[in-house]
Amino acid sequence: MRIRSLVCVLATGALGAAVVPAASAAPSTFNVRDFGARGNGSTLDDDAVDRAITAASAVGGTVAFPAGTYQSRTIHLKSNVTLQLSAGATVRAASSGFDKPEPNAFSKFQDFGHSHFHDALLWGDGVSNVTITGSGTFDGAGLVTANTVKSGQGDKILSLTRCANVTLRGVTFVRGGHFAVLTNGCHDVLLDTVTVLSTMDRDGVNLINSWNVEVSHSHIEGIDDALAFKSDFALGRTFTSEHIRVHDSTIRSTENNALQFGVESCGDFRDVVFTNIAITGAGKAGIGIVSEDGGHISDVHYSHITEDRVSSPVFMRLGGRGSCRGSPPPGSISGVTIDDLTGTHLTTPQPVRGDQEYASSLIGSPGHDITDVSLSNIRLTVPGGHPVSDASAVPPEGPALFRPREFGVRPAYGFWLRHVARVTFTGVVVTSDKPDGRPAFTLGDGDHVQWTDTRAQASTGPFDVSITGSTGVVLTRCTTTAGDPLRVSGRTG
Repeated sequence: MRIRSLVCVLATGALGAAVVPAASAAPSTFNVRDFGARGNGSTLDDDAVDRAITAASAVGGTVAFPAGTYQSRTIHLKSNVTLQLSAGATVRAASSGFDKPEPNAFSKFQDFGHSHFHDALLWGDGVSNVTITGSGTFDGAGLVTANTVKSGQGDKILSLTRCANVTLRGVTFVRGGHFAVLTNGCHDVLLDTVTVLSTMDRDGVNLINSWNVEVSHSHIEGIDDALAFKSDFALGRTFTSEHIRVHDSTIRSTENNALQFGVESCGDFRDVVFTNIAITGAGKAGIGIVSEDGGHISDVHYSHITEDRVSSPVFMRLGGRGSCRGSPPPGSISGVTIDDLTGTHLTTPQPVRGDQEYASSLIGSPGHDITDVSLSNIRLTVPGGHPVSDASAVPPEGPALFRPREFGVRPAYGFWLRHVARVTFTGVVVTSDKPDGRPAFTLGDGDHVQWTDTRAQASTGPFDVSITGSTGVVLTRCTTTAGDPLRVSGRTG
Protein backbone atom coordinates (compact mmCIF):
# COMPACT_ATOMS: atom_id res chain seq x y z
CA MET A 1 0.00 0.00 0.00
CA ARG A 2 1.43 3.40 -0.98
CA ILE A 3 1.69 5.95 1.81
CA ARG A 4 -0.89 8.66 1.04
CA SER A 5 -0.66 11.00 4.00
CA LEU A 6 2.75 12.61 4.49
CA VAL A 7 4.09 15.22 6.86
CA CYS A 8 7.10 17.30 5.82
CA VAL A 9 9.96 17.93 8.20
CA LEU A 10 12.88 20.35 7.92
CA ALA A 11 15.49 19.58 5.27
CA THR A 12 18.82 18.36 6.68
CA GLY A 13 22.12 17.94 4.86
CA ALA A 14 22.17 16.50 1.37
CA LEU A 15 18.96 14.57 1.89
CA GLY A 16 16.76 17.53 1.16
CA ALA A 17 13.22 17.39 2.54
CA ALA A 18 12.78 14.21 4.55
CA VAL A 19 9.26 12.97 5.15
CA VAL A 20 7.55 10.59 7.52
CA PRO A 21 4.03 9.21 7.42
CA ALA A 22 1.33 10.88 9.47
CA ALA A 23 0.57 9.32 12.82
CA SER A 24 -2.93 8.47 11.68
CA ALA A 25 -1.66 6.29 8.85
CA ALA A 26 -0.90 2.66 9.64
CA PRO A 27 0.51 1.26 6.42
CA SER A 28 2.05 -2.17 6.12
CA THR A 29 4.35 -1.17 3.24
CA PHE A 30 6.78 1.72 3.53
CA ASN A 31 8.36 3.04 0.34
CA VAL A 32 11.86 4.34 1.04
CA ARG A 33 11.29 7.20 -1.41
CA ASP A 34 8.46 8.45 0.78
CA PHE A 35 11.03 8.79 3.57
CA GLY A 36 13.45 10.84 1.49
CA ALA A 37 15.47 8.27 -0.43
CA ARG A 38 16.43 9.41 -3.92
CA GLY A 39 17.72 6.21 -5.52
CA ASN A 40 19.84 8.27 -7.90
CA GLY A 41 23.16 6.55 -7.20
CA SER A 42 24.81 9.59 -5.64
CA THR A 43 22.69 10.85 -2.75
CA LEU A 44 23.30 8.99 0.51
CA ASP A 45 20.02 7.23 1.20
CA ASP A 46 20.80 5.27 4.39
CA ASP A 47 19.18 7.79 6.77
CA ALA A 48 15.95 7.59 4.80
CA VAL A 49 16.13 3.79 4.74
CA ASP A 50 16.65 3.76 8.53
CA ARG A 51 13.54 5.89 8.99
CA ALA A 52 11.52 3.51 6.86
CA ILE A 53 12.84 0.52 8.83
CA THR A 54 11.89 2.17 12.13
CA ALA A 55 8.37 2.80 10.89
CA ALA A 56 7.99 -0.72 9.50
CA SER A 57 9.35 -2.33 12.66
CA ALA A 58 6.62 -0.70 14.73
CA VAL A 59 3.88 -2.51 12.81
CA GLY A 60 5.68 -5.52 11.36
CA GLY A 61 5.75 -4.03 7.90
CA THR A 62 7.64 -4.09 4.61
CA VAL A 63 10.24 -1.59 3.46
CA ALA A 64 9.97 -1.30 -0.32
CA PHE A 65 12.84 -0.31 -2.61
CA PRO A 66 11.57 0.65 -6.10
CA ALA A 67 14.00 0.47 -9.01
CA GLY A 68 16.99 2.72 -8.54
CA THR A 69 20.46 2.78 -7.00
CA TYR A 70 20.48 3.60 -3.30
CA GLN A 71 23.93 4.76 -2.25
CA SER A 72 24.29 3.93 1.42
CA ARG A 73 26.45 3.89 4.46
CA THR A 74 25.45 1.60 7.34
CA ILE A 75 21.78 0.60 7.45
CA HIS A 76 20.47 -0.54 10.85
CA LEU A 77 18.15 -3.53 10.81
CA LYS A 78 15.35 -3.97 13.33
CA SER A 79 12.98 -6.78 14.21
CA ASN A 80 9.74 -7.56 12.41
CA VAL A 81 10.78 -6.03 9.11
CA THR A 82 10.82 -7.19 5.51
CA LEU A 83 13.10 -5.48 3.02
CA GLN A 84 11.64 -5.86 -0.47
CA LEU A 85 13.97 -5.05 -3.38
CA SER A 86 12.17 -4.64 -6.67
CA ALA A 87 13.71 -5.61 -9.98
CA GLY A 88 16.25 -2.93 -10.85
CA ALA A 89 16.74 -1.89 -7.23
CA THR A 90 20.34 -1.82 -5.99
CA VAL A 91 21.52 -0.90 -2.51
CA ARG A 92 25.14 0.09 -3.06
CA ALA A 93 27.80 0.54 -0.39
CA ALA A 94 29.50 3.91 -0.19
CA SER A 95 33.25 4.09 0.38
CA SER A 96 33.15 5.93 3.73
CA GLY A 97 30.92 6.93 6.62
CA PHE A 98 30.21 3.42 7.93
CA ASP A 99 29.67 2.63 11.60
CA LYS A 100 32.91 2.10 13.47
CA PRO A 101 33.93 -1.46 14.35
CA GLU A 102 32.61 -1.98 17.86
CA PRO A 103 35.02 -2.93 20.67
CA ASN A 104 35.34 -6.66 21.29
CA ALA A 105 37.06 -8.05 24.38
CA PHE A 106 37.41 -11.41 22.62
CA SER A 107 39.00 -10.23 19.38
CA LYS A 108 42.28 -12.08 20.02
CA PHE A 109 40.60 -15.41 19.28
CA GLN A 110 39.71 -14.68 15.64
CA ASP A 111 40.65 -12.26 12.89
CA PHE A 112 39.34 -8.71 12.59
CA GLY A 113 36.58 -9.48 10.13
CA HIS A 114 35.10 -12.15 12.39
CA SER A 115 35.43 -10.01 15.51
CA HIS A 116 33.53 -6.86 14.49
CA PHE A 117 30.07 -6.60 13.01
CA HIS A 118 28.97 -2.96 12.88
CA ASP A 119 31.21 -1.95 9.98
CA ALA A 120 28.75 -3.32 7.45
CA LEU A 121 26.29 -2.12 4.83
CA LEU A 122 23.51 -3.72 6.89
CA TRP A 123 23.79 -4.97 10.46
CA GLY A 124 21.49 -6.10 13.21
CA ASP A 125 22.13 -7.43 16.70
CA GLY A 126 19.45 -9.35 18.59
CA VAL A 127 16.94 -8.89 15.79
CA SER A 128 14.22 -11.38 14.93
CA ASN A 129 11.68 -11.94 12.19
CA VAL A 130 13.74 -10.27 9.48
CA THR A 131 13.20 -11.03 5.79
CA ILE A 132 15.22 -9.70 2.87
CA THR A 133 13.61 -10.61 -0.40
CA GLY A 134 12.99 -9.63 -3.99
CA SER A 135 14.95 -9.64 -7.22
CA GLY A 136 17.18 -6.68 -6.48
CA THR A 137 20.87 -6.47 -5.56
CA PHE A 138 23.10 -5.52 -2.66
CA ASP A 139 26.34 -4.21 -4.09
CA GLY A 140 29.34 -3.82 -1.77
CA ALA A 141 31.16 -1.57 -4.24
CA GLY A 142 32.72 0.61 -1.54
CA LEU A 143 33.67 -2.17 0.88
CA VAL A 144 37.23 -3.26 1.66
CA THR A 145 38.68 -6.76 1.95
CA ALA A 146 41.65 -6.10 4.22
CA ASN A 147 42.18 -7.83 7.58
CA THR A 148 42.08 -4.43 9.29
CA VAL A 149 39.48 -1.77 8.61
CA LYS A 150 39.99 1.94 9.06
CA SER A 151 37.37 4.05 10.81
CA GLY A 152 34.59 4.86 8.38
CA GLN A 153 35.24 1.89 6.12
CA GLY A 154 33.01 -1.15 5.78
CA ASP A 155 33.99 -4.76 5.09
CA LYS A 156 30.69 -6.69 4.96
CA ILE A 157 27.36 -6.43 3.18
CA LEU A 158 25.13 -8.19 5.73
CA SER A 159 26.16 -8.80 9.34
CA LEU A 160 23.81 -10.39 11.89
CA THR A 161 24.48 -11.42 15.48
CA ARG A 162 22.25 -13.16 18.03
CA CYS A 163 19.39 -13.16 15.55
CA ALA A 164 16.36 -15.39 15.06
CA ASN A 165 13.98 -16.19 12.21
CA VAL A 166 15.89 -14.65 9.32
CA THR A 167 15.00 -15.28 5.68
CA LEU A 168 17.02 -14.25 2.62
CA ARG A 169 15.17 -15.05 -0.58
CA GLY A 170 15.76 -14.17 -4.21
CA VAL A 171 18.21 -11.32 -3.69
CA THR A 172 21.72 -11.04 -5.10
CA PHE A 173 24.88 -10.01 -3.25
CA VAL A 174 27.85 -8.80 -5.29
CA ARG A 175 31.27 -7.45 -4.26
CA GLY A 176 30.87 -8.56 -0.67
CA GLY A 177 34.07 -7.18 0.86
CA HIS A 178 35.45 -9.57 3.48
CA PHE A 179 32.04 -11.24 3.85
CA ALA A 180 28.97 -10.94 1.68
CA VAL A 181 26.88 -12.55 4.45
CA LEU A 182 28.08 -13.13 8.02
CA THR A 183 25.94 -14.46 10.88
CA ASN A 184 27.01 -15.36 14.41
CA GLY A 185 24.84 -16.79 17.16
CA CYS A 186 21.75 -16.95 14.93
CA HIS A 187 19.05 -19.58 14.59
CA ASP A 188 16.23 -20.42 12.23
CA VAL A 189 17.98 -18.99 9.20
CA LEU A 190 16.89 -19.62 5.61
CA LEU A 191 18.76 -18.73 2.42
CA ASP A 192 16.63 -19.65 -0.58
CA THR A 193 17.29 -18.80 -4.23
CA VAL A 194 20.04 -16.44 -3.12
CA THR A 195 22.94 -15.48 -5.39
CA VAL A 196 26.31 -14.44 -3.98
CA LEU A 197 29.03 -13.33 -6.41
CA SER A 198 32.23 -12.47 -4.56
CA THR A 199 35.05 -14.06 -6.54
CA MET A 200 36.88 -10.73 -6.72
CA ASP A 201 36.50 -10.09 -2.99
CA ARG A 202 36.69 -12.68 -0.18
CA ASP A 203 34.17 -14.96 1.57
CA GLY A 204 30.71 -15.64 0.26
CA VAL A 205 28.59 -16.82 3.21
CA ASN A 206 29.87 -17.58 6.73
CA LEU A 207 27.30 -19.04 9.14
CA ILE A 208 28.98 -19.08 12.55
CA ASN A 209 27.61 -20.59 15.77
CA SER A 210 24.28 -20.92 13.98
CA TRP A 211 21.58 -23.59 14.13
CA ASN A 212 18.36 -24.56 12.40
CA VAL A 213 19.79 -23.41 9.08
CA GLU A 214 18.70 -24.18 5.53
CA VAL A 215 20.46 -23.14 2.33
CA SER A 216 18.52 -24.13 -0.78
CA HIS A 217 18.47 -23.48 -4.52
CA SER A 218 21.23 -20.91 -4.19
CA HIS A 219 24.37 -20.00 -6.11
CA ILE A 220 27.27 -18.94 -3.90
CA GLU A 221 30.74 -17.91 -5.08
CA GLY A 222 33.75 -16.46 -3.28
CA ILE A 223 37.46 -16.11 -3.84
CA ASP A 224 37.89 -17.26 -0.22
CA ASP A 225 35.56 -19.74 1.55
CA ALA A 226 32.33 -19.87 -0.43
CA LEU A 227 29.89 -21.46 2.06
CA ALA A 228 31.44 -21.96 5.48
CA PHE A 229 30.18 -23.14 8.84
CA LYS A 230 32.42 -22.00 11.67
CA SER A 231 32.44 -21.52 15.44
CA ASP A 232 34.59 -18.75 16.91
CA PHE A 233 34.62 -16.88 20.23
CA ALA A 234 33.67 -13.44 18.93
CA LEU A 235 30.52 -13.31 21.08
CA GLY A 236 32.32 -14.42 24.22
CA ARG A 237 30.74 -17.85 24.03
CA THR A 238 29.97 -20.60 21.55
CA PHE A 239 26.76 -22.20 20.37
CA THR A 240 26.34 -25.68 18.95
CA SER A 241 25.93 -25.47 15.17
CA GLU A 242 23.30 -28.10 14.44
CA HIS A 243 20.28 -29.04 12.35
CA ILE A 244 21.78 -27.66 9.15
CA ARG A 245 20.56 -28.55 5.66
CA VAL A 246 22.16 -27.48 2.38
CA HIS A 247 20.66 -28.74 -0.85
CA ASP A 248 20.11 -28.14 -4.55
CA SER A 249 22.76 -25.44 -4.81
CA THR A 250 25.91 -24.50 -6.71
CA ILE A 251 29.01 -23.55 -4.74
CA ARG A 252 32.33 -22.18 -6.04
CA SER A 253 35.53 -20.88 -4.49
CA THR A 254 38.29 -19.79 -6.82
CA GLU A 255 41.17 -19.87 -4.31
CA ASN A 256 39.89 -21.49 -1.12
CA ASN A 257 37.26 -23.96 0.14
CA ALA A 258 33.85 -24.53 -1.38
CA LEU A 259 31.95 -26.31 1.44
CA GLN A 260 33.87 -25.78 4.66
CA PHE A 261 33.71 -26.57 8.38
CA GLY A 262 36.20 -24.58 10.46
CA VAL A 263 38.96 -23.60 10.60
CA GLU A 264 37.42 -21.50 13.40
CA SER A 265 36.11 -24.38 15.50
CA CYS A 266 35.65 -23.48 19.18
CA GLY A 267 32.16 -24.97 19.37
CA ASP A 268 30.60 -28.21 18.16
CA PHE A 269 28.88 -29.11 14.88
CA ARG A 270 26.34 -31.90 14.49
CA ASP A 271 23.37 -33.06 12.42
CA VAL A 272 24.37 -31.56 9.10
CA VAL A 273 23.24 -32.77 5.67
CA PHE A 274 24.44 -31.67 2.22
CA THR A 275 22.68 -33.09 -0.82
CA ASN A 276 22.44 -32.34 -4.54
CA ILE A 277 25.34 -29.91 -4.60
CA ALA A 278 27.42 -28.89 -7.63
CA ILE A 279 30.85 -27.70 -6.58
CA THR A 280 32.23 -25.86 -9.61
CA GLY A 281 35.57 -24.78 -8.19
CA ALA A 282 37.77 -24.90 -5.11
CA GLY A 283 41.35 -23.63 -4.87
CA LYS A 284 41.68 -25.73 -1.70
CA ALA A 285 39.03 -28.29 -0.67
CA GLY A 286 35.75 -29.10 -2.32
CA ILE A 287 34.56 -30.77 0.88
CA GLY A 288 36.54 -29.43 3.83
CA ILE A 289 36.15 -30.46 7.48
CA VAL A 290 38.68 -28.92 9.85
CA SER A 291 38.65 -28.93 13.65
CA GLU A 292 41.60 -26.96 15.03
CA ASP A 293 40.23 -25.24 18.15
CA GLY A 294 38.73 -28.05 20.22
CA GLY A 295 35.38 -28.39 18.48
CA HIS A 296 33.65 -31.74 17.95
CA ILE A 297 32.32 -32.29 14.42
CA SER A 298 29.95 -35.25 14.10
CA ASP A 299 26.91 -36.59 12.26
CA VAL A 300 27.76 -34.84 8.99
CA HIS A 301 26.51 -36.30 5.72
CA TYR A 302 27.12 -35.55 2.04
CA SER A 303 25.28 -37.16 -0.87
CA HIS A 304 24.89 -36.55 -4.58
CA ILE A 305 27.81 -34.17 -4.94
CA THR A 306 29.68 -33.27 -8.12
CA GLU A 307 33.07 -31.55 -8.19
CA ASP A 308 34.78 -29.82 -11.08
CA ARG A 309 38.02 -27.80 -10.98
CA VAL A 310 38.67 -28.70 -7.35
CA SER A 311 42.20 -28.88 -5.93
CA SER A 312 41.50 -31.36 -3.11
CA PRO A 313 38.21 -33.29 -3.41
CA VAL A 314 37.99 -34.28 0.29
CA PHE A 315 40.07 -32.75 3.07
CA MET A 316 39.54 -33.63 6.74
CA ARG A 317 41.91 -32.34 9.38
CA LEU A 318 41.82 -32.82 13.16
CA GLY A 319 44.51 -30.59 14.63
CA GLY A 320 45.41 -28.66 17.75
CA ARG A 321 45.80 -24.94 17.14
CA GLY A 322 43.58 -24.21 20.16
CA SER A 323 42.67 -20.64 19.20
CA CYS A 324 39.87 -20.32 21.73
CA ARG A 325 39.50 -19.50 25.42
CA GLY A 326 41.56 -21.91 27.50
CA SER A 327 43.62 -23.12 24.51
CA PRO A 328 41.62 -26.37 24.26
CA PRO A 329 43.19 -29.64 23.09
CA PRO A 330 42.13 -31.27 19.83
CA GLY A 331 38.44 -32.03 19.56
CA SER A 332 37.12 -34.73 17.25
CA ILE A 333 35.82 -35.54 13.79
CA SER A 334 33.50 -38.55 13.65
CA GLY A 335 30.37 -39.91 12.05
CA VAL A 336 30.98 -38.45 8.57
CA THR A 337 29.49 -40.05 5.47
CA ILE A 338 30.12 -39.15 1.84
CA ASP A 339 27.99 -41.00 -0.69
CA ASP A 340 27.74 -40.51 -4.45
CA LEU A 341 30.57 -38.07 -5.06
CA THR A 342 31.87 -37.57 -8.60
CA GLY A 343 34.94 -35.46 -9.31
CA THR A 344 36.58 -34.56 -12.62
CA HIS A 345 39.15 -31.94 -13.71
CA LEU A 346 40.49 -32.01 -10.17
CA THR A 347 42.86 -29.10 -10.21
CA THR A 348 42.47 -25.57 -8.89
CA PRO A 349 40.34 -23.22 -11.04
CA GLN A 350 43.04 -20.53 -10.98
CA PRO A 351 46.63 -20.22 -9.73
CA VAL A 352 47.00 -20.41 -5.94
CA ARG A 353 49.80 -20.68 -3.41
CA GLY A 354 51.19 -24.20 -3.37
CA ASP A 355 50.49 -26.92 -5.90
CA GLN A 356 47.52 -27.01 -8.21
CA GLU A 357 46.22 -30.32 -6.83
CA TYR A 358 46.43 -32.53 -3.74
CA ALA A 359 45.06 -36.00 -3.13
CA SER A 360 42.05 -36.34 -0.85
CA SER A 361 43.28 -36.50 2.74
CA LEU A 362 42.07 -37.58 6.18
CA ILE A 363 44.65 -36.29 8.65
CA GLY A 364 44.30 -36.74 12.39
CA SER A 365 46.93 -36.01 15.02
CA PRO A 366 48.98 -38.37 17.17
CA GLY A 367 46.60 -39.70 19.82
CA HIS A 368 43.62 -38.00 18.18
CA ASP A 369 42.17 -40.05 15.34
CA ILE A 370 39.54 -39.07 12.83
CA THR A 371 36.96 -41.82 13.37
CA ASP A 372 33.91 -43.49 11.87
CA VAL A 373 34.02 -42.18 8.32
CA SER A 374 32.15 -43.87 5.47
CA LEU A 375 33.09 -43.19 1.86
CA SER A 376 30.85 -44.87 -0.70
CA ASN A 377 30.02 -44.70 -4.40
CA ILE A 378 32.80 -42.23 -5.08
CA ARG A 379 34.33 -41.72 -8.52
CA LEU A 380 37.35 -39.43 -8.77
CA THR A 381 39.54 -38.79 -11.78
CA VAL A 382 42.65 -36.97 -10.58
CA PRO A 383 45.37 -35.33 -12.72
CA GLY A 384 48.12 -37.84 -11.86
CA GLY A 385 51.54 -37.55 -13.41
CA HIS A 386 53.63 -37.86 -10.21
CA PRO A 387 56.84 -39.89 -10.19
CA VAL A 388 57.38 -43.04 -8.14
CA SER A 389 59.62 -41.06 -5.77
CA ASP A 390 56.62 -39.07 -4.50
CA ALA A 391 55.30 -42.28 -2.91
CA SER A 392 58.00 -41.75 -0.28
CA ALA A 393 56.80 -38.26 0.70
CA VAL A 394 56.30 -37.79 4.46
CA PRO A 395 53.97 -34.83 5.15
CA PRO A 396 54.65 -32.91 8.39
CA GLU A 397 52.80 -33.49 11.67
CA GLY A 398 52.51 -29.90 13.02
CA PRO A 399 49.34 -29.61 15.16
CA ALA A 400 48.57 -26.08 13.95
CA LEU A 401 48.72 -27.01 10.26
CA PHE A 402 45.34 -26.90 8.53
CA ARG A 403 45.80 -25.78 4.93
CA PRO A 404 46.05 -28.52 2.28
CA ARG A 405 49.26 -27.00 0.91
CA GLU A 406 50.97 -27.13 4.33
CA PHE A 407 51.18 -30.93 4.08
CA GLY A 408 52.87 -30.84 0.69
CA VAL A 409 52.82 -33.64 -1.86
CA ARG A 410 50.81 -36.63 -0.69
CA PRO A 411 52.25 -40.16 -0.88
CA ALA A 412 49.08 -41.31 -2.70
CA TYR A 413 47.19 -40.14 -5.75
CA GLY A 414 43.69 -41.06 -4.55
CA PHE A 415 43.40 -40.94 -0.74
CA TRP A 416 46.04 -40.39 1.94
CA LEU A 417 45.04 -41.30 5.52
CA ARG A 418 46.97 -40.82 8.74
CA HIS A 419 45.80 -41.18 12.38
CA VAL A 420 42.36 -42.59 11.55
CA ALA A 421 40.12 -45.35 12.88
CA ARG A 422 37.06 -47.15 11.54
CA VAL A 423 37.10 -45.80 8.00
CA THR A 424 35.34 -47.67 5.20
CA PHE A 425 35.62 -47.38 1.42
CA THR A 426 32.76 -49.02 -0.46
CA GLY A 427 32.32 -48.86 -4.22
CA VAL A 428 35.06 -46.26 -4.61
CA VAL A 429 36.81 -45.82 -7.97
CA VAL A 430 39.92 -43.64 -8.43
CA THR A 431 41.69 -43.07 -11.72
CA SER A 432 44.16 -40.54 -13.08
CA ASP A 433 44.39 -38.58 -16.31
CA LYS A 434 48.12 -39.30 -16.46
CA PRO A 435 49.88 -42.41 -15.12
CA ASP A 436 50.99 -41.91 -11.51
CA GLY A 437 53.82 -43.59 -9.62
CA ARG A 438 52.18 -43.32 -6.19
CA PRO A 439 49.74 -45.84 -4.70
CA ALA A 440 46.07 -45.06 -5.06
CA PHE A 441 45.66 -45.35 -1.28
CA THR A 442 48.23 -44.78 1.46
CA LEU A 443 47.43 -45.44 5.13
CA GLY A 444 49.57 -44.69 8.16
CA ASP A 445 48.63 -45.23 11.82
CA GLY A 446 45.18 -46.57 11.01
CA ASP A 447 42.90 -48.92 12.88
CA HIS A 448 40.12 -50.94 11.27
CA VAL A 449 40.19 -49.44 7.79
CA GLN A 450 38.33 -51.43 5.17
CA TRP A 451 38.04 -51.33 1.39
CA THR A 452 35.16 -53.20 -0.27
CA ASP A 453 34.34 -53.40 -3.98
CA THR A 454 36.84 -50.65 -4.65
CA ARG A 455 38.84 -50.19 -7.84
CA ALA A 456 41.89 -48.10 -8.67
CA GLN A 457 43.95 -47.44 -11.75
CA ALA A 458 47.21 -49.34 -11.35
CA SER A 459 50.15 -47.27 -10.20
CA THR A 460 53.26 -47.15 -12.36
CA GLY A 461 55.14 -47.85 -9.12
CA PRO A 462 55.32 -51.21 -7.34
CA PHE A 463 52.19 -50.83 -5.18
CA ASP A 464 48.55 -49.77 -5.46
CA VAL A 465 47.91 -49.68 -1.70
CA SER A 466 50.50 -48.81 0.96
CA ILE A 467 49.91 -49.62 4.65
CA THR A 468 52.20 -48.78 7.57
CA GLY A 469 51.72 -48.94 11.32
CA SER A 470 48.10 -50.04 11.04
CA THR A 471 45.87 -52.84 12.31
CA GLY A 472 42.55 -54.30 11.29
CA VAL A 473 42.99 -53.50 7.60
CA VAL A 474 40.78 -55.51 5.23
CA LEU A 475 40.43 -55.42 1.44
CA THR A 476 37.47 -57.31 -0.04
CA ARG A 477 36.82 -57.70 -3.78
CA CYS A 478 39.17 -54.84 -4.64
CA THR A 479 40.92 -54.72 -8.02
CA THR A 480 42.60 -52.42 -10.46
CA THR A 481 40.38 -50.88 -13.13
CA ALA A 482 41.79 -53.58 -15.44
CA GLY A 483 40.49 -56.28 -13.12
CA ASP A 484 43.81 -57.35 -11.58
CA PRO A 485 44.33 -57.73 -7.83
CA LEU A 486 45.56 -54.61 -6.11
CA ARG A 487 49.22 -54.78 -5.14
CA VAL A 488 49.45 -54.15 -1.42
CA SER A 489 52.51 -53.06 0.54
CA GLY A 490 52.25 -53.68 4.27
CA ARG A 491 50.19 -55.79 6.56
CA THR A 492 46.48 -56.42 6.27
CA GLY A 493 44.19 -58.22 8.67
